Amino acid sequence: MNGNALSVLYLSAADRARIAGWAEQGYPLESCGVLIGRQEDGRCWVQEVRLGRNLNRERAHDRYELAPEDLLAADQAASAAGLEIVGIWHSHPDHPARPSETDRAHAWSGWSYVIVAVERGRAVDLRSWRLQGETFAEEELWQP
Repeated sequence: MNGNALSVLYLSAADRARIAGWAEQGYPLESCGVLIGRQEDGRCWVQEVRLGRNLNRERAHDRYELAPEDLLAADQAASAAGLEIVGIWHSHPDHPARPSETDRAHAWSGWSYVIVAVERGRAVDLRSWRLQGETFAEEELWQP
């Protein structure tokens, strides 16, 4: 995928609902997890979403730190299924579904970052982003 190409993330309605539900359950703290699937030619198909644990206890209302063992378990499950980790999801309690500077500083190139905005305990927006150089570009979201 070249630097200017728009990427597409295929995320089912069931997986969107699962992420939104986890984000609502975790409110008012940030929730997080892993996206497992496959990528090809600027398209990313999510086959499974997983809930992870947020280890950040000092600023869990506006930061997340995905438990390394949860990431490792997801990677092992993905490999066993012939898939790969394709991204991370997390919530923004009472904040828009746009990446923060902290999100950008911790992002990995080549992964999708799904952010769900949760206002007063209800998921209200879900968007996906991909790091392109030093900035995030919004991905197109499709339902398979």
